[in-house]
Amino acid sequence: MKTIQMTIDEALLSEVDRTVQQLDTTRSAFIRMALEQALQQYHVRKLEERDERGYTAVPPAAAETETWQDEQE
Repeated sequence: MKTIQMTIDEALLSEVDRTVQQLDTTRSAFIRMALEQALQQYHVRKLEERDERGYTAVPPAAAETETWQDEQE
């Protein structure tokens, strides 16, 4: 692991400290978890954007979506 320095708003740090106490963990572990979740959300968002671009460029034929119509309703 690598040690880093960061600047954080005092109110946010206070909230983090309260939360890590409740979770019985450390600031570092909590921040690592938050960063991992943020990176996962970013990855999912990029995949969704890619899919949206693809379906916009080449919309599915009606026959491809009819199968799911009942599920959607």
